[in-house]
Amino acid sequence: MSLLDGIRGLAELELANQRVFVRVDFNVPLDGDRVTDDTRIREALPTLQHIVDAGARVVIGSHLGRPKPGKHEGLSLEPIGARLSELTGWEVHQPDDCVGDGPRKVVRDLRAGQVCLLENLRFHAGEEKDDGAFARRLAELCDVYVDDAFGACHRAHASVHALPRLMRDRGCGLLMQKEIAALGRLVAAPERPYVAVLGGAKVSDKLAVVEALLAKIDALCIGGAMANTFLAAKGFDMQASRVEVDQLPLARTLLEKARERGVDMLLPTDVVVASSFGADAGEIVDVAQIPAGAMALDIGPRTVERFAARFASAATIFWNGPMGLFEKAPFAAGTLGVATAMSAAPGFTVVGGGDSAAAVATAGEAVAAGFKHISTGGGASLELLEGRKLPGIEALRTAEIA
Repeated sequence: MSLLDGIRGLAELELANQRVFVRVDFNVPLDGDRVTDDTRIREALPTLQHIVDAGARVVIGSHLGRPKPGKHEGLSLEPIGARLSELTGWEVHQPDDCVGDGPRKVVRDLRAGQVCLLENLRFHAGEEKDDGAFARRLAELCDVYVDDAFGACHRAHASVHALPRLMRDRGCGLLMQKEIAALGRLVAAPERPYVAVLGGAKVSDKLAVVEALLAKIDALCIGGAMANTFLAAKGFDMQASRVEVDQLPLARTLLEKARERGVDMLLPTDVVVASSFGADAGEIVDVAQIPAGAMALDIGPRTVERFAARFASAATIFWNGPMGLFEKAPFAAGTLGVATAMSAAPGFTVVGGGDSAAAVATAGEAVAAGFKHISTGGGASLELLEGRKLPGIEALRTAEIA
């Protein structure tokens, strides 16, 4: 069974002259009124262009940040509407709210092929509460629902869960379709050998996905601060490195499970250490020789080589989480090295969004081009791999109308 079973694509929806609500993920970084990274806007353009070209009246909805209910300076979608207009040449109509008289009038006045960007959905408490009454107010603005916000589909929020269940005509956009198809290959029947790469700060954050992956993978490469906890569990003195002491028993259990299942657990053999996060430079040392008072802030070059050797023979590789403090130049080499090695690997290579996707972008266009799929949703991709049913996806599939 495909994860797309029972979900209609754009080609299966009647769009011409319809009011089409498109849920996108325009939760982009801003510097004042300037969009500093428009990747998520660009990712949504193929879907939006298709719907515009079909002659629909397009109503775009998104969240931005985590505002408390009510308007907040710096969290309006006005700058995003301006950037969308710059990228497309469209006149983007922007009401001052996402529900009520103002949006109703703007949407009513739209002509075929015109676009409206609603104000931040999270200015209303009903959005995050998955409130049916709020969803019904959004439903007043549309005839057809399209979800193209994969990065938000693991949240049971009104615009991704309650609203589509009110709409008889609903489906997924091109980005959502691409995400589900690519990640579905990892969930259903991944080609072997299958190598997973996990990084980031905490073992506790990745527990569920590690448990799920151990049943499917042949090797697990671990970096980032979470590797410190596994190394400490094996008896290494990690000195001042970040270690989740309360997770040490769990780390030992996971190491034993990997051994029992024949999964090769690759931990760092060398690391880049420094005396503080703000250090201007690091020192490469063996994991058994971390100096007193030092902390591991990146994997070392020998570890990158070991990981890369596994990538070269893998049929499938999934990566989520940086290998160190990659946002600081002295500790970026491990993460960028993994990105470069994965990019060159011949298998089906998938990056699970978030910081990993940012690292690939930092590595440059040539490296990014080598990946088979770069997900736009870190949390959503992990939950999908854990085997969870994501509310936003299931709402598109459900036969019943709420």
